[in-house]
Amino acid sequence: MGSMGSDKQITGWAARDSSGILSPYKYSLRTTGAEDVVMKVLYCGICHTDIHQTKNHLGMSNYPMVPGHEVVGEVIEVGSDVTKFKVGDVVGAGVIVGCCRSCGPCKSDIEQYCNKRVWSYNDVYTDGKPTQGGFASAMVVDQKFVVKIPEKLAPEQAAPLLCAGLTVYSPLKHLGLTGSGLKAGILGLGGVGHMGVKIAKAMGHHVTVISSSDKKREEAMDDLGADAYLVSSDTEGMTAAVDSLDYIIDTIPVFHPLEPYISLLKVGGKHVIMGVINEPLQFVTPVIMLGRKSITGSFIGSMTEMSEMLEFCAEKGLTSTIEMVKMDYVNKAFERLERNDVRYRFVVDVAGSNLEQ
Repeated sequence: MGSMGSDKQITGWAARDSSGILSPYKYSLRTTGAEDVVMKVLYCGICHTDIHQTKNHLGMSNYPMVPGHEVVGEVIEVGSDVTKFKVGDVVGAGVIVGCCRSCGPCKSDIEQYCNKRVWSYNDVYTDGKPTQGGFASAMVVDQKFVVKIPEKLAPEQAAPLLCAGLTVYSPLKHLGLTGSGLKAGILGLGGVGHMGVKIAKAMGHHVTVISSSDKKREEAMDDLGADAYLVSSDTEGMTAAVDSLDYIIDTIPVFHPLEPYISLLKVGGKHVIMGVINEPLQFVTPVIMLGRKSITGSFIGSMTEMSEMLEFCAEKGLTSTIEMVKMDYVNKAFERLERNDVRYRFVVDVAGSNLEQ
């Protein structure tokens, strides 16, 4: 197919400053390269990281910024060297759209840990143009960072899996925690946490949801199928659960103490941190040493793991629990997400929002 050219003007919704308020913004897509896939964006999930970025919580934001990194779209053009995709395919793109391809992580198929990774937005691409995300009518993405959405998965359901689902799946795979019979703790029941419950249950794990209040007990147990529910301020319940868990998936995106949760781990247990927090967390060393426990971090996952995770979800019939909104509701959705007022992931119906009108 012929190139759309660098003058292909599209419309996205961009933040202009640290207020984080999004509004329509016209910009041009880069010229379609030989390895590039051009997708018409169908759906895009809203992640807590989008708030951090649009509001400059991490001090590294560049504006105008079109966020969105849980992107599902339909291929409308492919570059001359693209072999994995064809026009009409339903595909996804996630947090990363570039890497150096020559460092240790890239050669080890864990390109998400490349120091020269290129973020899907709020970054600069190899051609010097700023990257913009999925809150827009179209995206151009290198084929390496595009994945096919299995036919069994509804496209809007697949969007949050590209970040939230992958973020849970990757450490379980890497740490050898995929076998049945393990005891899991899911700390925080938001977008990532709810997928943690679903994926851990599908792997045959006994799942305890740990939360700061009792208000999510019913949905954790009845809607998501958790086996147990623990309120972190319930001293008796927390004491009874000491030394009971093989691992904890910690999804809390704000400062919180670690020691109460580490005490819940068995000998050799692993506390996996996933929340983006811009202040130091603390613990005293005996809580780790006296149980040979580990505090580790994990960041999204590789493209190989993304494909595996999507196939796993398709095979197990797993979906994300979403609330669909149109683009003109996006600022309200961001406000609600900051209040944790969503079950459990907003997905923007980008194609249905008619951005180009």
